[in-house]
Formats: sequence, C-alpha cells, structure tokens
Amino acid sequence: MNFNLAGLIKAAVLNGTPLLFGTSGEILTEKSGNLNLGVEGLMFMGGAFGLAGAFWYDQLAGGNASGIVAVLIALLCAFLAGCFGSLIFSFLTISLRANQNVTGLALTIFGTGVGQFVGEQLRLKVGGNISISNALKGSFANPVLPQSLQDIPFLGQVLFSYNGFVYLGIAMAIVMSLFLNRTRRGLYLKAVGESPSTADAAGINVTKYKYLATVIGGGISAIGGMVYTMTIAGTVWNHTALSGEGWVAVALVIFCLWKPLNALWGSVLFGGLMIMYLRVPVSFIPSQIYKVLPYIVTAIVLIIVSLRQKREDQPPASLGLPYFREER
Repeated sequence: MNFNLAGLIKAAVLNGTPLLFGTSGEILTEKSGNLNLGVEGLMFMGGAFGLAGAFWYDQLAGGNASGIVAVLIALLCAFLAGCFGSLIFSFLTISLRANQNVTGLALTIFGTGVGQFVGEQLRLKVGGNISISNALKGSFANPVLPQSLQDIPFLGQVLFSYNGFVYLGIAMAIVMSLFLNRTRRGLYLKAVGESPSTADAAGINVTKYKYLATVIGGGISAIGGMVYTMTIAGTVWNHTALSGEGWVAVALVIFCLWKPLNALWGSVLFGGLMIMYLRVPVSFIPSQIYKVLPYIVTAIVLIIVSLRQKREDQPPASLGLPYFREER
C-alpha cells in the first residue's frame, strides 16, 4: 500500500473543518460559563436546514442559481437554526436556571429529531435523495484558490487545495481568539465565565453576555453540521452521517484547553484520527478502535492537565453552574 502523506493531511483538514466550527462555537459558549452538551443536536439542525436552504433556492432559481448565493443561504439557514436551538437552551439554563447537563442532553435529542424530521420530509417531497445541482455542488466543495497555487508540489495540496469553509474556519478561530484576549468585551465575557458575581458587581451585564455567547456559539457550531453535509457528505442528506460529530467537538474543546487557536491544529488531528482507519488501515486493529481514538486522546490530555493544575489550562471556574444574583 502506497502511503500518501499529502493526501492524509488534506483529508484530515477537510474532515476536521466541521469539528473546527463545532468546537469554536462551544468554546465561545463555555467561556461564558455555560456548558452546552447539545452540540450534536445543533450540528444536526445546521446540516438539515443548511441543505434545505440551498436545495429550495436551487429549485426556485431553476437553472440560474448562483453558487455564492447558495453558500450564503446555507450559512445563514444553518446559523439561524443553531441560534434558535441555543436560544431555547439559554432560556432554560440562564433565565429558568435549569440543570445545564440535562438541558444540553435534551437539546441533543431535540436537535437531532428536528434535523431528522426536516431531512426526511424533504426526501419524501422529492421522492428520493435530496441533493442540489452539480453546478452548485462545486461552490461548496471545490477549491477556491488559484490553480497555480494548487500545483505547487506537496505544499499546494496541503495548503491551497481546500474549499472556502476551511479558510473561513481558520479566520473565524483567529478572530475569536483576538476577541477573547485582546478586546474589552472579550475580557468581560471571560470574567463572566470565571466569576459572574464579581463581574456583576463590576457592572457587567452577566445575563446579556451569557445569552449572546451561548446563542452565537450555538450558531457557529451549527455551521459545522452544514459544512459536513455540504462537503464531506456530498450535499446529500444522510440521517446517520453526522452521528458523533457533535460529541467529538465537545471532547475537542477539552483537548484544546478552551483556546480557539488550539482548535486549529486540534481539529486537524481529530479529523485525521477519525479517518485514519480508511487511510492507514492496520490489519490487527479493528476499525472500531480507530474510531474511539479521539476520545482516548482527550482522556489522556485531561489526565495530564489535571495533574499539572495550571490555571490557564483549566475550564472557566463557573462552567456549568447557574448564577443566582440574589446570592451575590
């Protein structure tokens, strides 16, 4: 068997891009002190609504559909679907102070069900697999950089041969890191996650920051589901394709130590681990073992981080805890 390193790296990046969005969105959410375990449901909703938006636009436009417009519609539909699901989560956990773990698991069930419903309803309406025209598929999956860059030996394949979502995800992670570490509002958000009572006493609107971070973070995570459906899954709805992506994204948050920049290389690593059984098969290792490698690596990192006990590597101090202002 010929080993193609460039091909493996490219596949790892492409498979890691949905995880990058899912992880970055959850990092933003958890920085506010909210623990949303419903990423799996959000990604299902993003995948279903993103595909539905592009599909109906393609149908209405006939043969005159614009690839850029289709991509923007898919992004918007996925983001809004994720925001809606996260808004429900926010109302229950921030306003009503429901248990975040239970609510997140409920959101996973709810979001998965909604996504399955939308996808299957579309399948029934068209009488078969839902897909967009071949002309629009290229707008989602084809490389966006010039062919001259892609033709550079090795580097062209591993750096310049990706669809636009890869570069969008990289830019999003960098901007999020700058926001959290270099802006006043980002520092306010981190203060809310570390000690909401102290932030409240300093005049920071804790409820507003928690709502905004959770809702926007959920929208970003949902985009990851759309990216998976429109690129890796070939713009065809498969009700089992997204299974597990959201849970891997939650695990990746821990692996990345709640830092968006770490998610850049962490998502590539996890993307590679998830497809390793296809690219580098080992006869005596079952594929099921390969598939749990991301979780094993996360557990090892969690143990190491716990032993080191460095404050900057720990989760926000109030993560998962409801804030009761009257107890301040």
